[in-house]
Amino acid sequence: MILFPINLLKHNSLSIRQLASQTFWYGFSNIFGRFLNYLLTPLLTGIFASEKYGDISVLFASAAFLQVVYSFGMETSYFRFTRDHAEEKIYNNGGIILLVLTLLLTGLLLLPTQLMADYLAIGEHPEYIQWILLIVALDNLAVLPFSKLRHEGRPRKFAGIKILNILTNIGLVLFFLVWCKGAYERGEDTVWARFYDPSIDIGYVIIANMVASAFTLLLLWKEITALRFSIDRTLLRQMLVYAAPLLIVGFGGMVNETIDRIMLTRLYPGSVDDARSANGIYSANAKLAVVITLFITAFRMGAEPFFFRQSKEGKAPETYARVMNFFVITCCVCFLSVMLFLDIWKHFMGIRKHPEYLEGLKVVPLLMLGKVFLGIYYNLSIWYKLTNRNLMAAWITLAGAGITILLNALLIPAYGFMGCAIASLICYGFMMLISYLQGQKYYPVPYAWKKSIGYIITCVGLFGIHQWFREQSPSVLYTHLAGILLSLSFAGLVAFTERKELAALRRR
Repeated sequence: MILFPINLLKHNSLSIRQLASQTFWYGFSNIFGRFLNYLLTPLLTGIFASEKYGDISVLFASAAFLQVVYSFGMETSYFRFTRDHAEEKIYNNGGIILLVLTLLLTGLLLLPTQLMADYLAIGEHPEYIQWILLIVALDNLAVLPFSKLRHEGRPRKFAGIKILNILTNIGLVLFFLVWCKGAYERGEDTVWARFYDPSIDIGYVIIANMVASAFTLLLLWKEITALRFSIDRTLLRQMLVYAAPLLIVGFGGMVNETIDRIMLTRLYPGSVDDARSANGIYSANAKLAVVITLFITAFRMGAEPFFFRQSKEGKAPETYARVMNFFVITCCVCFLSVMLFLDIWKHFMGIRKHPEYLEGLKVVPLLMLGKVFLGIYYNLSIWYKLTNRNLMAAWITLAGAGITILLNALLIPAYGFMGCAIASLICYGFMMLISYLQGQKYYPVPYAWKKSIGYIITCVGLFGIHQWFREQSPSVLYTHLAGILLSLSFAGLVAFTERKELAALRRR
């Protein structure tokens, strides 16, 4: 256990609170917005059978792959180089790079859309691929404008635009799949009924997302028009060299995050429809890890610019250690908030109309724990960004991607989607461990790793106790009461263990 002197706690408390404030705003936009988006899950799983929901999952997983290639690590490069250079130069160079990549890649990928649709088992709808490409292109053009808002410390505008994007997406999905679809199915002779075309099917989900992405660009118009076509060639080369390994890191990360959906469709034992159904079940249950995912996303948005700014301070490593400690605690709270109340969360999957989604509940604890490991890995990643060792990070990510692909190939034919969850947990655990060991060599940080391990083991133990109680008691009420008591016991443990840290924060 690492014990920090009180004066050091006071010295770093203000910066920790600043990070917490920015994380709140970035988190508010993601948690509030994505929670609204998450409410679409019972709607979509209620409207579409598991195989159709599996198609939606595969399409957006493919979009995530493409987004990494399109963005080329420019977001992190922007924050890294604005530390030592004029922001305007970095913004102009990065913006031109992304504009060129967007136009070039979209033009090339629009050609083989039929081949891609056939590979994803949706060959009758190549237009889905075209629409996905347009979404990726629009979102890529918004990458640096959003980064500019984060750099300038404008989380409220950032949050507002993100929320409007999601509200637009949700509103259009409801419009197409509830209002217009309902009018069509009732046989109404109205403009709303004529607005709905059943042959588009799940394509309405993609169209809604595409319109929302275009609307987001309009809201970022001020930041977009700040771009000047002025290139500093020396700086451009430096940014490209720095970003190239980050492309590998990002691509490997997307392999770990999404390749299981694609491999499940190809390797699942049974027919193509069985595989699509299994994919839908797995994807819907993976959504239950949304609490940790949203927190990690919010934290990364606030932490990346914070870490680079903090690196100039003499006590930066100690600050990073304290941030990690609170990060692990929050992840553990997220884990317990889902796993101890899974009987409530499961109703967000449209199980009344499609009870088959309940088959996938067994993957949730593994996926949740894997997300905790992933979040710790992201927190550890500051060492390679500050020491310009992105290539080493690329090797770690590639190794993780290799583990993911190998384990999925071995486990899916035997264990179905449970194999995907096992592969995810092992991969993220490996990446977390290797990143910690390498980081301590090149940028030592006094992480309270014994305390962090203790918190994680305690959480898993509390979940195990709750599962035992759940099996012994048929009463849902008693099961929920047990979950509340176990949650309070963890809160008490944290309050006692972190009493000095919490007191220092309150004094600030």
